[in-house]
Amino acid sequence: MVLDVFNSNMSQETMDHLTMLLPLLLQLGGLVFAVMVDSYISKKHKRVMFAIAFLALSLIVQNDSERIFAAESAMKLPRILASIWGYSVRPVILVLFLYIVSPERNHMAAWILAGINAAVYLSALFCHISFWFDENYHYREGPLRAFCLYVSVILLVYLLYLTIRNYAHVRKRELLIPVFNAFLIIAAVLMDSSVGFNEQIVTFLTGAIISDSLFYYIWLHLQFVRKHEKELRDGQRVQIMLSQIRPHFLYNSLGAIEELCESDPQMAKAATVTFSRYLRGNMTSIGASDAIPFEKELSHTRFYLELEQIRFEDALQVAYDISCTDFTIPTLTLEPLVENAVRHGVRGNEDGRGTVTISTREFPDYIEVSVVDDGPGFDPKAVPKDGYPHVGLQNVRERLSQVCGGMLKIESAIGYGTTAAIILPKKRDGVEYDGKE
Repeated sequence: MVLDVFNSNMSQETMDHLTMLLPLLLQLGGLVFAVMVDSYISKKHKRVMFAIAFLALSLIVQNDSERIFAAESAMKLPRILASIWGYSVRPVILVLFLYIVSPERNHMAAWILAGINAAVYLSALFCHISFWFDENYHYREGPLRAFCLYVSVILLVYLLYLTIRNYAHVRKRELLIPVFNAFLIIAAVLMDSSVGFNEQIVTFLTGAIISDSLFYYIWLHLQFVRKHEKELRDGQRVQIMLSQIRPHFLYNSLGAIEELCESDPQMAKAATVTFSRYLRGNMTSIGASDAIPFEKELSHTRFYLELEQIRFEDALQVAYDISCTDFTIPTLTLEPLVENAVRHGVRGNEDGRGTVTISTREFPDYIEVSVVDDGPGFDPKAVPKDGYPHVGLQNVRERLSQVCGGMLKIESAIGYGTTAAIILPKKRDGVEYDGKE
């Protein structure tokens, strides 16, 4: 009832205003609130987003005011000022978009271009080179009437260039957001040209700018998520390295080398070289964010096995069944599985003897790297979710999933040994996987 009375007292023109303006105002309000409470966006990006939101709001006011002024002959000067503001602000918003994709630059050239644009349209106060209103208050175009359009095109091209250059390393679909933003503005300009400014409460371009602001905010969040994921992976690589360099293994290896120094100096020298290469492999894993050639990971694993064979001699046998090597694998994913096979498999036998077999097989859709031991095995159902007593097994699972979309399968039975299989898909998200993000 109350709504019916309220609606009956409102003119159709007022309803049209609300229908057009309310969604845009809600978008801007939601954007401002989201930026205010977002603790992850940098202060500089927050200032930029607030400035964009304020200028977008001013464009809404400018669009509506200019339309109202057009109907009043006494409003010639306010109409000129409103038009100047609209022409001047649009390139400024594009300059602010530059700070979203490249915040470290000062973009002085872009600001100079936006300043020249503003000066061109400020000339409407005393000459006709950009636009003017005739004696009948009709809008007339001067020789530089499209200067704002030319400046905007230049800034858009530069914006796309910076975006592609700075973010070429990210997933291609993430680049669709800033590219779509540019084309949305171009489409809005074309639509405004065909419809006419005075026939709209708010121009298509103003609506496109507001939508672009929201899309850029979402895009900023995607970049934060990517950065956060990278920081987690970096921290995880340190954790993996530390888990691989355990004091008891170092002490045992050094003790074995010390004994060799007395009994076989030449072998002690070779063991020392192997030990240093093993440590170097763990250290370099900190800087390896992408997958590495399998042969490199296998070489690091061989160093570990050579050190263990120095300690256990013939009690530890190693077999290789390598049928393919032309693929990549996340760093430090094979060696932890081999170490589990030695510690919990071979050393778990009553006589402390056994064999570890490393093999690779290629299938149409994936490559399998398996580590098999003939140890006592275990009951998988009795194992906690994060795996049986192991060295870095959960890290292996997470690395495989994050870096290449791979997985780790563990099969075991009491009395029949254990098989750990790394599954590396040849395609990720339908795209040929090359080992890089």
